[in-house]
Amino acid sequence: MFKRILPIAVLAFTLISCNKVKKSVTVGNVKVEIETSYARENYTKKEVKIQMRDGIKLHTTIYAPKDTSKPYPILMMRTPYSCRPYGEDVYKTNLGPNKYLMEEGNIMVYQDVRGRWNSEGVYDNMRAYIPNKTGNQTDEASDTYDTIEWLINNVENNNGKVGTYGISYPGFYATYSLLDAHPSLKAVSPQACIGDFFFDDFYHNGAYLLSYWRATSVFGYMKEEPTTKSWYEFPDIGTEDQYQFFLDNMPLSKLDKYYDEDNVFMEQLKTHVTYDEFWQSRGIIQHLKDIKPATMIVGGQFDAEDLYGPYNTYVSIEKNSDNYNTVVFGPWSHGDWARTKERQVIGNIHFGDNISDYFQKNIETKFFNHFLKGDANGQTGLAEAHMFDTGNKEWVSFDSWPPANAEKENYFMQPGERLTQQATRNIKTSDFISDPKKPVPYSEDVKVVFTPRKFMTDDQRFASRRPDVLTFETEVLEADMTLAGDILTKLNVSTTGTAADWIVKVIDVFPADTENTEDVQDHLKLSNYHMLVRSETLRGRFRNSMTNPEPFVPNQKTAVNLELQDVFHTFKKGHKIQVQVQSTFFPYIDANPQTYVDNIFEAKEEDFKAQTHKVYNDSSIEFTVLK
Repeated sequence: MFKRILPIAVLAFTLISCNKVKKSVTVGNVKVEIETSYARENYTKKEVKIQMRDGIKLHTTIYAPKDTSKPYPILMMRTPYSCRPYGEDVYKTNLGPNKYLMEEGNIMVYQDVRGRWNSEGVYDNMRAYIPNKTGNQTDEASDTYDTIEWLINNVENNNGKVGTYGISYPGFYATYSLLDAHPSLKAVSPQACIGDFFFDDFYHNGAYLLSYWRATSVFGYMKEEPTTKSWYEFPDIGTEDQYQFFLDNMPLSKLDKYYDEDNVFMEQLKTHVTYDEFWQSRGIIQHLKDIKPATMIVGGQFDAEDLYGPYNTYVSIEKNSDNYNTVVFGPWSHGDWARTKERQVIGNIHFGDNISDYFQKNIETKFFNHFLKGDANGQTGLAEAHMFDTGNKEWVSFDSWPPANAEKENYFMQPGERLTQQATRNIKTSDFISDPKKPVPYSEDVKVVFTPRKFMTDDQRFASRRPDVLTFETEVLEADMTLAGDILTKLNVSTTGTAADWIVKVIDVFPADTENTEDVQDHLKLSNYHMLVRSETLRGRFRNSMTNPEPFVPNQKTAVNLELQDVFHTFKKGHKIQVQVQSTFFPYIDANPQTYVDNIFEAKEEDFKAQTHKVYNDSSIEFTVLK
């Protein structure tokens, strides 16, 4: 773009970062420095419309290296979030998965998926896969196949090999590319990939994630024709206090004034409140069989949005395929590994420096280069599972995940706030009153967030001091204890009501002499910090089946099992392991009225009642412990 106003030839340029370039140019007798980008200097940009088998055309942007002395593989991301900026004279600052893959040269491709942004067609949220397509039937697998076929045959200087990648929803499309995969697709990296919207993002084990309510705008409104401008708006809630806003708008029917029937996704959420055929058909994990391309699944240990997807994607491929399949989990929130910040901090906890850069340079780039430019024989030098220990704050490699040398250990929830490996013989209970009109906050921060992230390592002292939160704690550990795998909570409970949510949190209690770092909020200290390691929720009516909910029988002892997603965390000598049990986690999840209703979106104000919950002392939590 600068060439249009500066006709004098460029004299020199210097790369000052992965994406910024300063150029020295002379205009008349004056030497000027202007800023451009690495992408603009080294890539040409082209926009095309690629026709799918049913005639629908998808907007596709192609960045090709200017150096044509050798062929390059194609790296593609398909997205519902737009491949902006639009226009062949306007460039992205960063290209591809990371700066290393950009700087060494690859053909970078972005595509607006069917029905989104500048592409034609009708959008379908988590479009269902059609296993045996006939004629012009389409899904995201066929759209990916048709796109790759066109690229291989029409983009100059490609080497015939393609890789796909993406984070979050684009990660879902990367996973989708594995189904009915094009022969040229050789390497795929689904990252923070959505696996099933009933367990990722919007529902967790039947509980509605109220914290994602505003995000419904992104997916719910349809557009009539291709566009390069946003056609949806986010609700203006008129406050900076998210907790109070949702409390004032309880029950959920009060929120109807913000979304009308035009929001297709909101209507789907309100209509399909069980794991029915609608959700089951949109899950992708059950289809991951006989996968051929090499895969590298990536996730963040503190990703509040998508933990279920990446873990279960890896497990399903590992179980049902014989391809090259690896997994990487680091101390990241949603998508942190693609960022360039030096200091890796989640909430108040510092995990180390240059962790994302390490991943990009030594793992991600190595993976794609091996299968797209190298021998592609599977001898990558990478581990089967490359996992970050969030307690010891170090990377560890394993031959399998969970590790082969991990064993299950049970800890029982005993009266007196004790977490022990032996339960007393006499049946006792720990009781609390849960009031949905005064719910336990998921964070003590007062603010509005688009989607929650920071709370995943938050200090839980504020919750442990509430009477409606049960706390169970080990003695001070005399040796390190490393959890490496899933966590299963086996509760035995009763309630005076007919409905209840059960939230379980696993917490690392720091010693009193722990020193602060520069990252800690002003009102907190790391002395005795209660770091959240993992939490999960279960809407109790789904305790036996996600498709056939059932009420509790008042005052009847009932088994409730809740699985928490995998962790890799060392509780160090001198620390304590704490487990908290509660029945509200607001407004991360909506408040359960504690009176059974078939559809939470149709609950009435009079349904919301305080109830007494009991946790029996034969309740336990099963850890996967590294030996």
